[in-house]
Amino acid sequence: MLQSISRRNVLKTAASAAGVLGVSHPFGFTLPAAQPKASFKQGVARWCYNKIPLDGFARAAADMGIRGVDLVGPEDWPTLKKYGLVCSITSGGGSIADGLNRKENHEKIEQEFRQNIPRAAAAGVPNVITFSGNRKGLSDEEGIENCIIGLNRVKGLAERHGVTICLELLNSKVNHKDYQCDHTAWGVEVVKRVNSPRVTLLYDIYHMQIMEGDVIATIRANKDWIGHYHTGGVPGRHEIDDSQELNYPAIMRAIAETGFAGFVSHEFVPTRDPLASLREAVRLCTV
Repeated sequence: MLQSISRRNVLKTAASAAGVLGVSHPFGFTLPAAQPKASFKQGVARWCYNKIPLDGFARAAADMGIRGVDLVGPEDWPTLKKYGLVCSITSGGGSIADGLNRKENHEKIEQEFRQNIPRAAAAGVPNVITFSGNRKGLSDEEGIENCIIGLNRVKGLAERHGVTICLELLNSKVNHKDYQCDHTAWGVEVVKRVNSPRVTLLYDIYHMQIMEGDVIATIRANKDWIGHYHTGGVPGRHEIDDSQELNYPAIMRAIAETGFAGFVSHEFVPTRDPLASLREAVRLCTV
């Protein structure tokens, strides 16, 4: 009995050391080295928690290890800064329904970018958001061409200020009927042809699970074109725990393996105690 216990302890210690160091197991096979911690930062979308006063919410988020808050305006940036947080993405140009896919919107959207990008840069905000707009009968080919034309008007501004424009992928099946940038391949075609390190996609995991699934393989295949992520449980856009169909720890490991160093922000609407649900999401996504 003592010999058996002793042998188990020795093997457990040896296996642990091998896993950390990537060395050979005493019986001849090699255990993998421990994986480095993810380089991405976790954030949270403010609108999902707007019933909680910002000061208390920012303090709680910082205590959880969250580093940024999505979709807050300049008037709230000082409150975030007080708790060591940054606005992780803010308004850029256009709206979900009226976006870059129509040339008649370009002048107005460009003016919005020319106001929002320098202001974001001055405050250390890394990203601004933009949208394709709804189809309204427009072909996918023409929508792509028009988005490229619109983004080419402002990509130099983004490059000079070191701010990244993120074109958001949204589902057109449940939440945003007729939205055009509703598949990863469509969005990738736009940002690839704009060909700027400061024009990327906002890959919303909730939306893309609804539209196309195959989330991990899609992330791996398109890692070079993604500048920001959003989480959310499917179906319903609620908690990202085991009440829904996505395996978020596995998705986070896949994102970490790509070397992504930006923000993965939680954009789900909690159905339970909101801060407890957010705390759980942070834990699930810490890999």
